[in-house]
Amino acid sequence: MKNLIIIVAVVILVGLGAYWFMGGWQRDAGIVDIKRDQGTTTDVTKTPGNGQTAVVSPVVQNKVETVIGKSVEGRDITAYHYGTGDKEILLVGGVHGGYSWNTALVAYEIMDYLKANPGTVPGNIKVTVIPVLNPDGLFKVVGATAGFTKADVSPSQAVQVSGRFNANDVDLNRNFDCEWQKTGMWQSKTVSGGSAAFSEPESVALKNYVEAHRPAAAVVFFSSAGGVFSSSCGGGILAATTALTNLYAKAAGYPAYKSFDFYATTGDMVNWLAKKEIPAISVLLTNHTDTEWTKNWAGIKAALDYYAK
Repeated sequence: MKNLIIIVAVVILVGLGAYWFMGGWQRDAGIVDIKRDQGTTTDVTKTPGNGQTAVVSPVVQNKVETVIGKSVEGRDITAYHYGTGDKEILLVGGVHGGYSWNTALVAYEIMDYLKANPGTVPGNIKVTVIPVLNPDGLFKVVGATAGFTKADVSPSQAVQVSGRFNANDVDLNRNFDCEWQKTGMWQSKTVSGGSAAFSEPESVALKNYVEAHRPAAAVVFFSSAGGVFSSSCGGGILAATTALTNLYAKAAGYPAYKSFDFYATTGDMVNWLAKKEIPAISVLLTNHTDTEWTKNWAGIKAALDYYAK
């Protein structure tokens, strides 16, 4: 009888030890568990005895990137995020794909800098970079959508020009809903604005992201004219846009312009942002080969400091 009691006691002690080791005692006692779901970390506790979870407090995890859409040929259009503040500053490159490949390259340079220097982003700011809005056009010219250099650029001027358009041969910067026309102008040439405003998956991706997130300001890179241009759509320039234009231009050493008047533009993306009452500027690099990193980082830094106030 005595031996039986000892055996039963040993079995009970072993069972309790295993239960403790597996964390059951802790969980039933209400100790915090961690549940991860789609980039967000949430603290939860289990109510003793019923196994149900109750949210205690959200712990926001910095989500590094978001695929916001696909190109005509199925390539990802990706937004990369730096910082977790409430004010979002949107930076966009590669609208004209391989024709303006240096605008994608400057966007990647910005990303490299922000990744290496996360303290650069003020606490109340989130910087979102969409480095390539037209990945099909960029791929046509450099054979990649990321990780490329000047050496990868096709030397053919005809190929570079063809890379301005998406795979449907539409100029994405003529496909937005601001004075949209089916046929637009590029210098002295006619180009397709698409079958309707937002007929193209790339412009729809940008539209959906902007309408969902409502950025506090936007900077969009093009080439080449060497200047900072305010946006507007059928009305006056927003005061916040004028302020952004002037501070970026002054910091970067570019001339500032109230509007782009070299030739008529219809369906312009940055003007559509103005229609949505978002302060937005076009930054036109001086040529098609240089990123003018020092100038543009100075402009971006000035914008971050301004919106951090």
